[in-house]
Amino acid sequence: MRLTIVQALPALESGGVERGTLEIAAEIVRQGHRSIVVSQGGRLVKNLTSGGSEHINLPVGKKSVSVLLCVKKLARLLVEENVSILHARSRLPAWICFLALKKIHPDLRPNFVTTVHGQYSVNRYSKIMVRGDRIIAISNFINNYIRDNYPDIDTNKISIIPRGVSMTEFPPGYTPAADWLANWHSNHPFLNGKYIVTLPARLTRLKGHEDFINILGSGIAAGLPLHGLIVGGAAPGKQHYLNQLRNRAVEKGIKNNITFIGHRDDLREIMAVSNVVLSLTQIPEAFGRTVLEALSIGRPVIAYNHGGVSEIMRELYPAGCVEPFDTAGVVNKLKEFSNHSPPVNNSNPFTLESMTQQTMALYHGFYN
Repeated sequence: MRLTIVQALPALESGGVERGTLEIAAEIVRQGHRSIVVSQGGRLVKNLTSGGSEHINLPVGKKSVSVLLCVKKLARLLVEENVSILHARSRLPAWICFLALKKIHPDLRPNFVTTVHGQYSVNRYSKIMVRGDRIIAISNFINNYIRDNYPDIDTNKISIIPRGVSMTEFPPGYTPAADWLANWHSNHPFLNGKYIVTLPARLTRLKGHEDFINILGSGIAAGLPLHGLIVGGAAPGKQHYLNQLRNRAVEKGIKNNITFIGHRDDLREIMAVSNVVLSLTQIPEAFGRTVLEALSIGRPVIAYNHGGVSEIMRELYPAGCVEPFDTAGVVNKLKEFSNHSPPVNNSNPFTLESMTQQTMALYHGFYN
């Protein structure tokens, strides 16, 4: 049976939700089904359509009362295209999907799937994410969040499908290309002989940049030859936070031991030339894709032991776990790892293949 599957999200610009949407879209096409994505567009549309999926520009995530105009249009689309499954990936699009489904006769109504990608605030608005016919939780942490905060739902509808990385794109022992390495060393000669500690995270207080600076300061004071790399840009309006971090580095006396690299499309390569990657999130993350990417290529990770990151670390690198906010514990790990870092477990269960196959099995489950 050839299925027509629609995924709905606000836009296709960047981010984990967007990347997961494209990954599932590619698998839908690979298995011979029809893949449609509904969003207000963005720079990833070209990637989507080049893989054989269709994109329909409908601003289902627009935070305006005008978004309600999308309900009728979406309902008409679902009927005219004989859609089998409608998969919503965030709250406002999920509401538009839900209202559109209400306008369709039950005999013509697609099956409704939702993916809970994070710890949303617990209220009626967020509850739409647990009103799917099937609910995908992206980690055990998110599964527990759903069960704890929405005890009235049928837990049999929940499927735990962790996110995954491509073992082709992030193979164990990955080494950057020679020309990339030559360019990197040419542009960063000050890293020679340094123990490179990388924090891959956009510039927001939730990602732990202040902890990172304090950790660097303490480690350098203890005699470690550390150089910190912050890989992540400042969102519009967040430039003041970058200035605060620069000033904090000056206050700690480490302005020459830290580099703010900004947003990069070669994060894999940067992590590959790092000695260790840190995860210092101030609130538990739903999953922790960057941690997984680093571990997948064999880079040691030191991470606060909470949320979805904890699940990845316990499976692949328990030696790198530190209690949340224990910056002294991170410094001690850096001392230990600078002498000898334990090897990363190469038996990675969090693969792209596993994620896509489990998601497709869920879709097919409506018809088995």
